[in-house]
Amino acid sequence: MTELDPVIHAQARLRVTATLATLQQGDRMTFPRLQELLSMTAGNLSTHLRKLEDAGYVAITKTHQRRTPVTYVELTRTGRRAFEDYTATLRSLLSPQVDEEVSP
Repeated sequence: MTELDPVIHAQARLRVTATLATLQQGDRMTFPRLQELLSMTAGNLSTHLRKLEDAGYVAITKTHQRRTPVTYVELTRTGRRAFEDYTATLRSLLSPQVDEEVSP
């Protein structure tokens, strides 16, 4: 039996990953927008993003718009694949197992 990815499986990280997976590959979201969508504190979101970033699942880009710092978050190709594998594993765990009939 395949196990669920422990990096994604934590509720907050699953919510982050699922939200970012709704974006097209290569699209990104600002940190405040992600924080707003998930109703998370900045510190809590930062902690979970760090774990996802350490696993290579998200990329964080810090830049400036004029003089204002902006942080963008996006799901990496590895992160997208990990989320797809996670959801496939979850589906297989939730679907009824069909036992093969044994002929007498």
